[in-house]
Amino acid sequence: MSWWFKIKLWQRVLVGLVLGIVVGLVLSSVMGQEAAASWIDSYLRPLGSMFIRLIRMLIVPLIFTTLVAGVMAMGDPKKLGSLGVKTLLLYFGTTLVANIIGLSVGTVLKPGEGVSFAGVEPAPDAAASEPEPIIDRLLAVIPENPVAALADGDVLAIIFFSLFLGVAILATGKAGRPVGDLFNSASEVVLKITHWVMELAPFGVFGLVAYTTASQGVETLMAILGLVVAVYIGLFIHALVTYGFLVRVVLNLPLIRFFRGLTDPIAVAYSTASSSATLPVTIAAASDNLGLKKSVAGSVLPLGATINMDGTALYLGILALFTAQAFGYDLTLTHYFLIAVTAAAASIGAAGIPSASLFLLATVLNTFGVSAEHLALILGLIYPVDRIMDMARTAVNVTGDAAVATAVAKWEGELDEETFKKPAVL
Repeated sequence: MSWWFKIKLWQRVLVGLVLGIVVGLVLSSVMGQEAAASWIDSYLRPLGSMFIRLIRMLIVPLIFTTLVAGVMAMGDPKKLGSLGVKTLLLYFGTTLVANIIGLSVGTVLKPGEGVSFAGVEPAPDAAASEPEPIIDRLLAVIPENPVAALADGDVLAIIFFSLFLGVAILATGKAGRPVGDLFNSASEVVLKITHWVMELAPFGVFGLVAYTTASQGVETLMAILGLVVAVYIGLFIHALVTYGFLVRVVLNLPLIRFFRGLTDPIAVAYSTASSSATLPVTIAAASDNLGLKKSVAGSVLPLGATINMDGTALYLGILALFTAQAFGYDLTLTHYFLIAVTAAAASIGAAGIPSASLFLLATVLNTFGVSAEHLALILGLIYPVDRIMDMARTAVNVTGDAAVATAVAKWEGELDEETFKKPAVL
């Protein structure tokens, strides 16, 4: 089996993805879509479920240990404030740009024109969710019980407590060093486990993609192919133009090297459709391939996996125009502005809201008065193929996390440019 491990991980993941698509399509054509999906769900999908569970097992210990270790690596607590402001401004800025790109692509391509809703089952209670008051969302960041936050996997609360703990260890000085050494060692151990788990990625991706292909079917995808194409084009433009401008022009770093260094997390993000599940891989790639120091990789990336949802913001912009075009809503410049701002702001909280896509879509479409019936029909139409678009959105989200982290690292003097610029062998 030594030959297997000599192949780059991203290449093995790609093999698993392609085989998953082939197996899903072949079994669907031989057994029928329903029977194939049932068989794969019983015998192949557990491979993917096991991989996802292993990755999720690592999320909390990884965030907790690397974030505390990252704060300590700064040496000066004052540096945390500078890093935090730059991180938040970049995340919010790229998210707003993503939504503007989504609106532009939706306006040019018009994916909603001529869409038929014949035979579409409306989604029940589509507008039932009420927005959580902003003050409650902010207060929820402060954990009443840090242990409970760790047990529940409340990422924002864990980040908040980890920052406090890291600063306290620094402020304690000599007496706090043993605790600091413990977290430094723990972060290295968790990263080692992460590398072991990632060796299972090709098999997990195979199981997940085979089930998705069999259960969705080509017919469902073809029904709204225009929307899927528009979303993919918008995401590609955002990744290449927005992140390309940031890395190549603003930071003066080689762009190809940046994307090559992220091949593993991008492949895992695309196949799992989960920024949080990809976080361990993103941190490892940012540190090993891009040269980000622990102080930045361990703090900026976990925050990005929680609040940086560029792909979601772009998707909501396109989907808003898709809805307006399909049902004939007339939009003014004011509506465009409201959609952009609402989608960008709402997407920031996507990771912490149950049934996030349902809630976020209802919020954005309310800016131009979409009826509950129309919202239900839109959800019923896009739900079967949302996974196909979610995979691409997640890959862009993860790329954005790394782009912002790279920028912050360079500005804070925490980027090893020699490592970044080393030729990548794919």
